[in-house]
Amino acid sequence: MKVINKLSVGLAVALFFSVNLSAQKNFSKDADKAFENKEYFNSIELYKKAYTKATKKEQKALIIYRTAECYKMIGDAKQAEAWYVKAIKANYSDPKAKLYLADAKKAQEKYSEALIEYNNYKAAVPSDSKGEDGIKSCELAQKWKDAPTRFKVENMALINSKDPDFAPCYADKKFNKLYFTSMRPGVIGSAIDPTNGENYSDIFETQMDKNGKWTTPTALAAPISSSSNEGLCAINKKGDMILFTRCVVEKNKQTYNQLWMAVKKGNNWDVPEKLEFCVDSLKFASPCLSSDGNTLFFSSNLPGGQGENDIWMSNFDKKAKKWGAPVNLGAGINTSGNDIYPFIHDDGSLYFSSNGHLGMGGLDIFRAEKKGENQWANVTNLKYPINSAGDDFGIIFEGKKDKGYLSSNREGSKGADDIWSFVLPPLLFAIEGTVTDCEFKEPIPGVVIKLVGSDGSSVETKTDATGSYKFAENGTSRYINPNTTYVITTSVGNEIVTTQAPRGFLNSSEKSKETTVGVDEAKIFKGHDFCLIPIAKKENRFPDVLYDLGKADLRPESKDSLDFLFQTLTDNPSFVIELSSHTDYRGSDKDNQKLSEARAKSCVDYLVTKGINPLRMKAVGYGEKQPLEVYDATGVLLYALSEKYINKTTKGQTKEEFEALMQKNRRTVFKVLSRDFVDTNAPKETPATAPVKEGDDKGE
Repeated sequence: MKVINKLSVGLAVALFFSVNLSAQKNFSKDADKAFENKEYFNSIELYKKAYTKATKKEQKALIIYRTAECYKMIGDAKQAEAWYVKAIKANYSDPKAKLYLADAKKAQEKYSEALIEYNNYKAAVPSDSKGEDGIKSCELAQKWKDAPTRFKVENMALINSKDPDFAPCYADKKFNKLYFTSMRPGVIGSAIDPTNGENYSDIFETQMDKNGKWTTPTALAAPISSSSNEGLCAINKKGDMILFTRCVVEKNKQTYNQLWMAVKKGNNWDVPEKLEFCVDSLKFASPCLSSDGNTLFFSSNLPGGQGENDIWMSNFDKKAKKWGAPVNLGAGINTSGNDIYPFIHDDGSLYFSSNGHLGMGGLDIFRAEKKGENQWANVTNLKYPINSAGDDFGIIFEGKKDKGYLSSNREGSKGADDIWSFVLPPLLFAIEGTVTDCEFKEPIPGVVIKLVGSDGSSVETKTDATGSYKFAENGTSRYINPNTTYVITTSVGNEIVTTQAPRGFLNSSEKSKETTVGVDEAKIFKGHDFCLIPIAKKENRFPDVLYDLGKADLRPESKDSLDFLFQTLTDNPSFVIELSSHTDYRGSDKDNQKLSEARAKSCVDYLVTKGINPLRMKAVGYGEKQPLEVYDATGVLLYALSEKYINKTTKGQTKEEFEALMQKNRRTVFKVLSRDFVDTNAPKETPATAPVKEGDDKGE
C-alpha cells in the first residue's frame, strides 16, 4: 500500500482541513500539523506551498526533507529519491537523509547507486548498523536477482485494479474463494483518506468459477464493510469466523487500526466485536489464525516489543471464550524495524514481512522454522522472485502446496499494490543414455533398462531403434524425484535384432549410479551408457587364462580372469556353456589334446568352487584342431589363424610378432550351448529369503 509500514489500511484520521488552502497564510505550520496527523497526501501540497514562502535556508531544507518523507510514507520511491537528493543539496543537517535516499534507490532496484549512498551514511554515522546492513542488503539483492529461485510469480491482472489491492486470504477450505483488501471504486464509503489520497478500504470477495477464472470482486456487505477502513482479514478453517482490521473514523480524533471478530449466523456475518486486548491508542493489524483456529497472530506496536511494529500472538481461552493476553514472538523474529503480516503455514512454519531483516528493498517476505511450542527460529529470506526491490508482503499458501498469493508494489503492478500469484514448478529431472554392442559399436534396441531409486521406486523401459533410453516425466508419471539416488541396470532377452543380424547378448552386472540429492535446478543427467558383449556363434573370449608352459595348473592371475566368467554366469543364470581350451600347432597332436582337456577342466573346477552348478558347464579340449577364427558383424569369416595362415603372415616379421599370433591360438574360451537351464535344487524364494532388489546397497 501507499504507507511505508504497510500496517495501516489507510490510517484513519478524524482531523480534516476545512479551511481553503488558497487562503492559508502559514502553510508550513499547516503542513507540519498534517504531517504529525499522518495526512501525508495532504502534507505534500502544503509543504510545496510553504517552500515558496520560506526565506531561511535551514527552513527550506527542512521543508524539502519533510516532503521527501511524505513521498516515502505513501510509497512513492521515485519522488522520495528526488526530494531526498534536493534535501542533501540544500545541506539538510540530519544524515538520515542519506540513509533514506539509499533506501529509496534500493526500492527502485538501483542497487549500485544505493551502495554509494549507504557507504556515505556509514561514513557519516559509523555507529549505526543500518549503513552496513544496507550495503549487505544491496549485495545480497543483486546476487539473488542474478540467481533466482525456481518460483514463478505472476500478476493477477483479472482481479487487480489501478487502486491498491493487497493482503489476500482464503475464504473457504477448497481455496476457491479469496478475500482481499482494496481501495477501488465500489467501497462502501465515499470519503478520501488523507493519509494516501485513496478511498477508504473495504474487504472484497472473488470466487473461482467452473472454468478456473476469478469473478469480478465485490465488497463484503455490512456489517463487515463500513464507511471506515476495513481489511487484512483471517478466516478459520470452518469458514464461520472472521478476524479483520478496522480503523473507525471519528470526528476530531485520531484513531488506529484495531482487530475485530465476527461469526456467521446462517449465511451472513453477525455484528463484529473488537477484541478485548485491543487498546485505542495502539495499532493492531494483519491478523492470522493457526490451522486449528486457536492461536491468533497479528502485528502491533504494543509496549515491550523490539521495534516499530512486532508480531504478537494470542491463544483462545475456550472456557472464558475470549482471546488471551498478547505474547511477543521475541527478538529471534522481531527487529527494530517493522515486522508484520504473519502467516502460519500448514507445516507450522511462520511467514512474515519485515524491513528489519536483510532484504531486497522495502518489505521482504521471510520464513522461520517451527522449533517447539510457540517457538520459531532460523529466519530466512525467500529471495527473488518472491521478493523484489519493492514492498512484498501478505503471503498465503494453498494448504501444503508450493503455491499461493502475495502482495507487492513491484515493477509491473497495475496499482500502488497488486496481488500476485506464485507457484513452485516441479523440479524436473531426466536420466538418459545409450546401449551399444561392445564389439561392433552398433546400437542395440529392445534392451530392458531398470531404474531403482533409494525412495523405493522401481521402473523399467526399453531402448529404442537407436539404442537410446530416457527416464523423464511424461505428463502422467514422474520417474526422477528430488533428493533420491538411483541405480541403472540392463537386462537382455534371448535374442535382440540389431541392424546387422539377430544376435544374442550377455547380461551384465554393470551398474550406473546417479543422484538428485542436493540438486536444486532442473537437469538432464546424460552419459549413462552401457555396452553389451555379443554372444558369438562359435566362441566367446574373456580375459586370458594363463598357464605355465606345458602345465594345466591355474596361475594366480588366471583366477582373476576366470572371475570375469564367474560373473557372466551369475548374471546369466539360465546359460549352459561349453568351456574349451585350445593350443597352438606346435607339439604333438596327442600332447596338445591332453593338455587342452586338462586346462579346460581346471577352469571348470575353479568355477565350481566359486558356486557355479557343474551341470551348467562342459569342459572340452580341442588341442590344435580349431585355430582362432575371426568374423565380421554379419557373421562372415574374415580369417582363421591356421598353421598355413600364420606361416604366410609372419614371413619377414620378428619372432615376437610370430609368438603373438601363436598366443592367440593358445586360448580358453566359452560358447553358449543353451539358455534355458533351471536349477531344480535352488531354494525357492520366500519373503524372508528373497534377494535384495537391484540398486539396494546391501545387494552390491
